[in-house]
Amino acid sequence: MNSPLIQRKRKTADPCQTCFLHKDRCICAGIPTLKLRTKITLVIHAKELKRTTNTGRLALKALPNSEMRIRGEGKDALDLSDLLTPDYRTFLFYPSDDAVELDQKLVNESPLPIQLIVPDGNWRQASKVHYRHHELKDILRVKISSPNPATTHLRAETTEAGMATLEAIATALGIIEGKDVGDVMMKLFQDKLQATLKGRGKII
Repeated sequence: MNSPLIQRKRKTADPCQTCFLHKDRCICAGIPTLKLRTKITLVIHAKELKRTTNTGRLALKALPNSEMRIRGEGKDALDLSDLLTPDYRTFLFYPSDDAVELDQKLVNESPLPIQLIVPDGNWRQASKVHYRHHELKDILRVKISSPNPATTHLRAETTEAGMATLEAIATALGIIEGKDVGDVMMKLFQDKLQATLKGRGKII
C-alpha cells in the first residue's frame, strides 16, 4: 500500500517538553495514566531525543511501569543486561528474520508479566539494538506483521507493516493487555498525529 507521506517542513519552535508539540497545540491534558502489568523499556538513540516527531517518549508518559535507556551517548556501550530479570518474560520488539508473531497464543504461554524492549529511532538506529547488544542475543524477538491500515504517517514507512513507535506499542498492548488498553494508547497517537498535521497546515 502506498501511503501519502506527511513531509516535515520545519522544526517546532519552543515545543512543550512533555508532548513535544507547539504549546498552542499541547495534548498533555489528554495523556492517560495506565498502570499495567506489562513493562515497556524504550531503548532510544540519543539523536532521536531531539526530534519532536518522536512518539516513543510520549508513550512512556502514559505508562508509569516503563523506562527509557539512551544509546549513542559517549564512547561506552550501553549495557542492558540488568533488564533480564526473572520477574518478566522479556521480548525484543523487532522484526528480525527469526522473530515470532506477538499474538494471544504467545501471551498465554506463561502467567509472568511481559517486558517489551522497544528499539526507538530510525531503521538503522533500531537495527543496531538487535545485533549489537549481545546481552540480548538469547531473548525472543517478536513482531507484528499485519499491514498497517493507516493512510497518514508522521514519517515515511518503508514497509506496509511500518508504524510509529507509539502506534506499535499501542498495537502490542492491545494484544497483551486487551483492546481497551490498546485503544486508549492509539488515541494518544492520533492526538499527536492530528496536532502535528495542524502544525504543518495539513488536514486529515
